[in-house]
Amino acid sequence: MSKVGQKPITIPDGVTLTATKTEVKIKGPKGEETVPLHPKVRVAEAEHKLTVTVPKPEDRRQRALWGTFRALLQNAVVGVTTGFERKLDIVGVGYKAAAVGQKLTLTLGYSHPIEIEVPKNLSIKIEKNTITVTGTSKQMVGEFSAFIRSRRPPEPYKGKGIKYSDEIIRRKAGKVVKAVGAG
Repeated sequence: MSKVGQKPITIPDGVTLTATKTEVKIKGPKGEETVPLHPKVRVAEAEHKLTVTVPKPEDRRQRALWGTFRALLQNAVVGVTTGFERKLDIVGVGYKAAAVGQKLTLTLGYSHPIEIEVPKNLSIKIEKNTITVTGTSKQMVGEFSAFIRSRRPPEPYKGKGIKYSDEIIRRKAGKVVKAVGAG
């Protein structure tokens, strides 16, 4: 039995759910998410609870699908009610970011500014040297944040670059100058 798959998903007030054999559409105050379903995964709704099942829970592959799709549906419900956000810090002299409409412009020490088109279901907010990516899809927020970070990952000597706000960068020692008179 899948420990994750067994847990029912509580559907809060203000969230509507439409389930078919191939997908589940979830609408909430923050937006709408669609989760495509595997043919072996079954979804049932009763009394503001959503349960996920599979035909043969003793089969290892179906147990894996069971837990995975339960987690995907839970993330969709959380996304349309509270949303997801990821914060990135820009560290370095002269490094900066600017957002105009759905376009993010990064100045990261290269010979040219980097312009990135923001997906339409994500939003970007910039305060000083912090970029906040928000949206209803946990996957899209994470992927877009990783894409921004990949434009200039933090380097290990001074920590310059773009890093997640909760990321800890292990620093390396630079050149060590030998003390005068020491050997």
